[in-house]
Amino acid sequence: MPQRTWRRPLDEGLRDAYLTRLGFPSPPPPTLDTLRALHRAQIEGVPYEVVWIALREPRTVEPLDSMGYLASGRGGYCYHLNGALAVLLDWLGFDTHLRVGGAQGRNDPVAPGATGSHMVIEVHGLPAPECAGGRWFVDTGLGDGLRDPLPLVPGDHRADPFRFRLRPSDVVPGGWRFDHDPRGAFAGMDFAPSEASIADFTDKHRELSTAPDSGFVRTVTLARREGRVIHELRGLALQTVAPGGEDSSVLTARADYFAALADLFRLPLSDVDESRRGVLWNRLREDHERYLLAQTGSQ
Repeated sequence: MPQRTWRRPLDEGLRDAYLTRLGFPSPPPPTLDTLRALHRAQIEGVPYEVVWIALREPRTVEPLDSMGYLASGRGGYCYHLNGALAVLLDWLGFDTHLRVGGAQGRNDPVAPGATGSHMVIEVHGLPAPECAGGRWFVDTGLGDGLRDPLPLVPGDHRADPFRFRLRPSDVVPGGWRFDHDPRGAFAGMDFAPSEASIADFTDKHRELSTAPDSGFVRTVTLARREGRVIHELRGLALQTVAPGGEDSSVLTARADYFAALADLFRLPLSDVDESRRGVLWNRLREDHERYLLAQTGSQ
């Protein structure tokens, strides 16, 4: 079995601080019920967000750093959300594995494949009626994706307001393909079957978080699931998707934007002072004005 080089020695203080953020007063046992509860707690309590990129905060993909970001009240994107969760699960006694993935946007010229643009978790050894092999696809870093872990077997799944499909990958031998709902924020994601290392993600993380043409650099994006409802904020455009329909609005007031971050996205930014908030808000307004001008010019 390939060595899991991403594993880290237990840090009880960091573990307990992270568990507290997720609402667990003490370390839970490594059961399927626990896996589901932890997954849902992170999906609903910790935002998928790249505000830190707009604030020009340097970040690594080192899992212990990621645990620190989350334990301190911040969020992150896939490398942080899944990297932190993978180490936590390992510390709790789950048979945890990292996989190299690659996600594609709706209008993305990047071909499907395990490109390193996404980090995936697999958890093994938890058999259930719907998962006789005991292998689970675990992913809290897909934004508007999973609410619960999925059995790693081909099939269709419903997690209101969306439907998903998990199937063998067409382009990654032995790998898997996650097809998102047509209304989702991205088209899908492929991931490889072999054990990943943190080094597999460092170059792509640097590109995604710093390159001027990266969507994460161009647009300040947040997403969070709340039961059957998904909230997404792209720039100043807020969208809520529920089983009964969708609702959209534009947050034109600074107070409304930061209130939405705190209330809808569980991101109060308590460690960001007024000066840095002002820089962020001015950037968002300028981006929105450029967007409006582009829309006017295209008509």
